[in-house]
Amino acid sequence: MIGRPVSYGILSSAAPTVCGLATFTAALAKELERKGNVVSLVRVLDEAEEPSSSKIPIIANLIGSDWRTVETAARALNRCDVAIVQHEYGLYGGEDGDDVVRLLHLLAVPTIAVLHTVLSRPLPNQRDVLNEVIKSVDSVVVMTKSAEQTLREVFEVGNTPISVIPHGATVVGSNGQRERNARPTILTWGLLGPGKGIEWVIDTMATLKDLVPTPLYIVAGRTHPKVLVREGESYRRKLMDQVVDIGVGDMVHFDNTYRDLLSLTSLIENADVVVLPYDSKDQATSGVLVDAIAAGRPVIATPFPHAIELLCSGAGIIVDHEDPSSLARALRDVLTNSTVSENMKREARRLSLGLSWESVAVQYLELNEFMLKRTDVSA
Repeated sequence: MIGRPVSYGILSSAAPTVCGLATFTAALAKELERKGNVVSLVRVLDEAEEPSSSKIPIIANLIGSDWRTVETAARALNRCDVAIVQHEYGLYGGEDGDDVVRLLHLLAVPTIAVLHTVLSRPLPNQRDVLNEVIKSVDSVVVMTKSAEQTLREVFEVGNTPISVIPHGATVVGSNGQRERNARPTILTWGLLGPGKGIEWVIDTMATLKDLVPTPLYIVAGRTHPKVLVREGESYRRKLMDQVVDIGVGDMVHFDNTYRDLLSLTSLIENADVVVLPYDSKDQATSGVLVDAIAAGRPVIATPFPHAIELLCSGAGIIVDHEDPSSLARALRDVLTNSTVSENMKREARRLSLGLSWESVAVQYLELNEFMLKRTDVSA
């Protein structure tokens, strides 16, 4: 074992930026610190923004509109024992986020790249960027076996080690308290924007009016900040118009509020089923999916890679893309057949044991310890 606390420098977005990467980083950092390590953050920004509200100390900013901050960010990470670089194409400046490659070339400490997106059909430059990321780091982390397979088949892995470490989740025991005769609740949550597939669930609600009591579909979450800048609330307004047009106003509720962990956990626990109707066939990782399983909820999802892998043992049902009839059959099964629902909940609770942030942090610590030992041997 390493005989002293290890200092980790994480390159990522951070609060108050609202995105999955910021949430992921905050949770991982908290667990690493709980285990006696020191964690600091190089915050990634599109441009100079409001001060961070992150609980992780900020040691530098990497600003996409200011190439001079690349060297500053690299120097800050080089003062740490290990750098953990969160990779998502849209996070960094340059074409397909290629600014991160310049930064990686300046790092002199053991570096891990955590790949949140692994495309099976990348554009040529997307492939080139990720190939260069892989070549420039000491180890790569993906969150599913399917992502590892895609990485090996589509990209140039070379001798860079790949570890599969799942996306973590906050695992809490269900309070088990539901109102008697409460309406069945269908839930989709997360940052809203085109590609989420919410319109297919809204279409489906019209076919469930015969159920007694009629189910309620809650769409929870703010519009993605980058979508908000480009398109405003046009997607949300389109969905709300659709609700009116097909006459399901009493069956669909939009919750545009920010929820802290306690409030979000309560919302998830009170859902009868979580629906992830994403249009993407490439999504390698879904934090929402992991959170739903960690809360012991049945899941209905379209066949994106993470869902296929995580739900294959029975915690959920896979439905076809853009297919309201397939979705309607699955929802009826879960909402009207208690045996189906309870079996899915039981399997979700079993899977949740390996998804806690504590379990995930231990795997990162083991990987980092291996890297540091390997560095000591080669020094």
